[in-house]
Amino acid sequence: MSVVLNINGKVHRAAVDPRTPLLWVLRDTIGLTGTKYGCGIAQCGACTVHIDGVATRSCQVPVNSIGNRKIVTIEGLADGGKLTKLQQAWVDHDVPQCGYCQSGMLMAATALLKSNPKPTDADIDAAMTNICRCGTYQEVRAAIHAAAKA
Repeated sequence: MSVVLNINGKVHRAAVDPRTPLLWVLRDTIGLTGTKYGCGIAQCGACTVHIDGVATRSCQVPVNSIGNRKIVTIEGLADGGKLTKLQQAWVDHDVPQCGYCQSGMLMAATALLKSNPKPTDADIDAAMTNICRCGTYQEVRAAIHAAAKA
C-alpha cells in the first residue's frame, strides 16, 4: 500500500504495510531518524511526535490511521535552522546527557507549552511522562520554566 503523509510541512509517499507503526515509516522509509525507538509499547516516550499538534507516541500508531493529519517530528521544530525558545532553553540548561530521550522530551514539552504557556511544576510533572535514564528531570523542568518566561 502507498500512503501519503504530511511530515514537517512536506508531502511524503511511502510504500509500506498499512499496519506499520508510524515510527518505522519515519525512521526507515522516510529517513527522519530524530524520532527514537525506545520500548515499542508507548511507555518511554522516545518516539513522541506531534500529530495535529498533539504529542503522540508514534510506535503504536499504525500509518494507515494518520490520513490527512499533519505530523511534526523533532526535525520540524526549528524554523530555518533557528532553535525554538524551548530548544534553546534545553541547551542553556544542559538538559541532555546521553541525549537519547531528548527528541521525545522536546516534543512533549513543546505540546505542553502550546496548551499551557505558563505551567506549574505539577503541570510539568503531569505532562512529561517520558522516561530519561540519565535522570535529568530537574533540568527538564528548569528549561520548560525558562522557555515559558522567554
